[in-house]
Amino acid sequence: MIVIAIANQKGGVGKTTTAINLSAALAMRGKRTLLIDLDPQANSSLTYIDVTTLDGSMFDVLGGDTPIEDVVRDTPVSQLRMAPARIGLAKLEAQLVGEIDAHYRLKDRLEAVKEAYDFVVIDTPPALGVITVNALVAATHLLIPIQSSYFALEGTDDLLETVDRIRGRPNPRLKLLGAVITLHDKRTTLARDVKKAVNEVFRGQVFKTTISKSIRLEESPAHRESIFTFAPQSSGAYEYYRLCEEVIERV
Repeated sequence: MIVIAIANQKGGVGKTTTAINLSAALAMRGKRTLLIDLDPQANSSLTYIDVTTLDGSMFDVLGGDTPIEDVVRDTPVSQLRMAPARIGLAKLEAQLVGEIDAHYRLKDRLEAVKEAYDFVVIDTPPALGVITVNALVAATHLLIPIQSSYFALEGTDDLLETVDRIRGRPNPRLKLLGAVITLHDKRTTLARDVKKAVNEVFRGQVFKTTISKSIRLEESPAHRESIFTFAPQSSGAYEYYRLCEEVIERV
């Protein structure tokens, strides 16, 4: 089972958009995929399921003894299932402080479903707290979305430092899958400069596919759809399908 954490402590970089559409693309390729929403804003969950009908969420899994399969729901996408979040997940940080197994909760819960899925995609909150560390400890691979903007690389050092510490002890098998440039407008000089800077920092680990700035990509979650059903002919659908191909090649 390949477990991909999508993380960057900066907000607004396209983490959720990437989680929603990469997981849908993997499922469309016939991969049994589980999308785990660890962001208290629950935007990934809202895209695929009606959260008002939920009996349980990832808060119950990480904060209690609920098995992950008890909260997993089917989505409209064949082969894609979802472990949803709720706003209450924000209380988890405080609850897990001081717990001896705090950083291993997700890794332990995923043991029970490792035969059920080919890929697990984890959407993380924009912070480097206990929740994101849980994702990194459980993951086999890390994908970093980086917004094509002036402050693109701000905070990247902290993230890579955290990754090094996690590799040092709790999860030595964690690999950097790569950085993907999002919200990219190739017409601007700034976007070209950012792309060059990202390539310098991550060297050969930047995905060839860049995700363009797109109204269609912004609109699709509001319609509770991935880009592949909302606007299948759009540049966003083409780019996320290409990103999925690159991910499969790299893992």
